[in-house]
Amino acid sequence: MSSKELLQQFYNSDMANNNDLVKTFFHKDCELHWNSSSGFSLLRYNDVVVFFEGIRSSYESLRFEHTHLFESGNHVISRHHAYARTIEDSSEEVLLAHFIAIWEVKDNKLFRCYEISQLADEKTIGS
Repeated sequence: MSSKELLQQFYNSDMANNNDLVKTFFHKDCELHWNSSSGFSLLRYNDVVVFFEGIRSSYESLRFEHTHLFESGNHVISRHHAYARTIEDSSEEVLLAHFIAIWEVKDNKLFRCYEISQLADEKTIGS
């Protein structure tokens, strides 16, 4: 499987309900370097586990829409938007954030990521 195919499987998986998500997709030595609207975070494997536990407790569904997905060797660059249905109101899907990520794949697992995100608001919807 190519690096791009692995990343597509990850983004198309049922992140809000898959208890095995991190074990399936993330390398044990992974690092996620994340510059978000609230600052910088460095997440390692156990941090990623905790992060997705929070996703599963807050969202009924989480969906990504890609505008760009490029592969070069074991690196994949992605520009995408995250949409979710919350536990509190599963009838409405909302745009959460915009992302650009550079992923590195190692041993057919997500190994390293450099990601920038911005929370969505009324001004960015449809961007």
